Amino acid sequence: MIDELILMFKKMAEALLSANEKHKLITRHLQEVLGDDRLRKILEERDLRVYWGTATTGRPHIGYFVPMAKIADFLHAGCEVTILFADLHAFLDNMKAPWELLGHRTVYYEHIIKAMLKSIGVPLEKLKFIRGTDYQLSREYTLDLYRLSSVVTEHDAKKAGAEVVKQVASPLLSGLLYPGLQALDEEYLKVDAQFGGVDQRKIFTFAEENLPSIGYAKRIHLMNPMVPGLTGEKMSASVEESKIDLLDAPEQVKKKLKRAFCEPGNIENNGVLAFCKSVIFPLLKDENLVLPRSAQYGGPMPFSNYTQLEESFAKQEVHPGELKNGVEIYLNRLLEPIRKEFESEDMQKLTLNAYPPPVPVQQKKKRYSPITYEGTPPSD
Repeated sequence: MIDELILMFKKMAEALLSANEKHKLITRHLQEVLGDDRLRKILEERDLRVYWGTATTGRPHIGYFVPMAKIADFLHAGCEVTILFADLHAFLDNMKAPWELLGHRTVYYEHIIKAMLKSIGVPLEKLKFIRGTDYQLSREYTLDLYRLSSVVTEHDAKKAGAEVVKQVASPLLSGLLYPGLQALDEEYLKVDAQFGGVDQRKIFTFAEENLPSIGYAKRIHLMNPMVPGLTGEKMSASVEESKIDLLDAPEQVKKKLKRAFCEPGNIENNGVLAFCKSVIFPLLKDENLVLPRSAQYGGPMPFSNYTQLEESFAKQEVHPGELKNGVEIYLNRLLEPIRKEFESEDMQKLTLNAYPPPVPVQQKKKRYSPITYEGTPPSD
């Protein structure tokens, strides 16, 4: 009963937000918005329909909390949000997800993304979940893909996927189809906007330029900044040392944070600080981020917003070790319910099926041919 009342009051609060307040929530912490005028116009008339897609490739890591925090903003702004598990995209991207593992990985993504959303308090009933193969193999979609292919050059398709599709010396034709599918998803999911990282910008502009060529409207594009990983570079599911897995045990989290790049006073390419900015503070709401510190050095340090934390770190009033300890505490709070959900035998089996351990490559032993001599060897 209490939960129902809380949900009712939340819905009432969302309905009372003005178009400007909704716009502020939707766009806060974004790096770029393409089509802001259209966004404002829609919000004056109704709630925004937006989707976020994720290719079901490597195991999701803590960097995925960045889009999850933004999805929470969209929901608070009254948006209708669709999450696309882009299984076909995962296969087309240089076979990052082999066909025989695709089904298992998609189910894994569904479970872990939903567990993440629950851990940050997002009500799943307000979201729509869909797989790419639910509609991307239909006759209508396939025909539209051919129509789009007839107006897009090889150069433009390759350029659009340059930041997202794996780049290799001899690219496969499948990678050139990737941007076209992502553009068509906007039409087939019936959304006003697509949300993603700023690394998707070339695909977003590709969609804006080419969808009108086959009679479909251009959409709004909302872009998050890319959050640096633990090494200071882009966080990647395929680079083990750059990320913390969502199922890492507390001791693994501690170990990886301890090794994370976090130079005293350096606020550039600092993955630990970036996580505070993009995830912790947006999710804290009215709570302070408290960094533990012994009484000998002044006791715990509370911060009510990211700007305070960044300024204190830049002035070296906060030591990297203190920052890491505080992030470790909060991160484990987020990860604990996800770990619990994946403790069951079924979830462990799913994880193993989706990401089987790599088969060690055995080195072939060199065969040596027996030495032969011409003529008859001399006798004793």
